[in-house]
Amino acid sequence: MDRKIKVLIVDDHALVREGLRSLLSLAPDIEVVGEAKNGREALKRVRDLRPDVVLMDIVMPMMGGLEATRRISRDFPETKVLVLTQYDSEDYVIPIIEAGAVGFVTKMSSFSDLVIAVRTVWEGGAYLSPSAAAVLVEERRRRNTEQAKGNSYDSLTQREREILKLTAEGHTTQEIAQILFLSPKTVEWHRGNLMHKLKLRNRTELIRYAIRKGIIAP
Repeated sequence: MDRKIKVLIVDDHALVREGLRSLLSLAPDIEVVGEAKNGREALKRVRDLRPDVVLMDIVMPMMGGLEATRRISRDFPETKVLVLTQYDSEDYVIPIIEAGAVGFVTKMSSFSDLVIAVRTVWEGGAYLSPSAAAVLVEERRRRNTEQAKGNSYDSLTQREREILKLTAEGHTTQEIAQILFLSPKTVEWHRGNLMHKLKLRNRTELIRYAIRKGIIAP
């Protein structure tokens, strides 16, 4: 190849950054051009260094990986974000992919897998660790099931729609009760009904549903 793949490492732990730099130096076609300890630093480094690939952690102080990924994908589309994290549940995989990441690797992956992931996203492809791929497959299956059942939102009452929106916005049961002049038990009853109608199991699924429906902004 004509030049090395320029990589920026973003992680709030210095030992992790140092270890990744040492490992990646073993790959003849990869060059670590910089490091950042949070998302805010990452944006500045991307602006100054214009790396090909950003290895992005998710949970960091100042600015987390989700917001940093969203901004890099929007402002520097030529830079590919490859998430490298210990978290691989649907609460992390789906939001970070929707934010613009083109790869997701867990910290349990091997060095060879990491190198393959860096090369793959740099070449314009996408890379998912098996656990992340399983999460996306399950999400696709769930969405297909939801579509096959039709638009369940139409079956909600006006009160249920109000409680859906307020819950998705992060209000507690007590706050919703005060806003709508209801008792907390009545709020819980309506919430239980709407979640049954929409086939939702928990608050995380409720929030994702509200985002997909455009009820709240992502």
